[in-house]
Amino acid sequence: MGIIGWILLGLIAGAIAKILLPGRDPGGLVGTTLIGIAGAFVGGWLSMHFLHRPVQHTFFDARSWGSAIVGSLVLLILYRIFFGNSRSRRG
Repeated sequence: MGIIGWILLGLIAGAIAKILLPGRDPGGLVGTTLIGIAGAFVGGWLSMHFLHRPVQHTFFDARSWGSAIVGSLVLLILYRIFFGNSRSRRG
């Protein structure tokens, strides 16, 4: 799967992560989309290095989708922890 496939996978994984973890994000739609793309790459890398599961080169691989969604969820949670809702901090 090429870079375009990973970006598309990341976009969809980010949307799924947003559905699984609803709420307002500090970055809005663009931030969530970028987190989804980064989550796909991070999830694939973590799966390959720590779970010893090589990344498949097909778009419709369940492990690739699972790792991308989990990676997106982790990054979305970390993003919310570190950046929170910027509107609630302003007085």
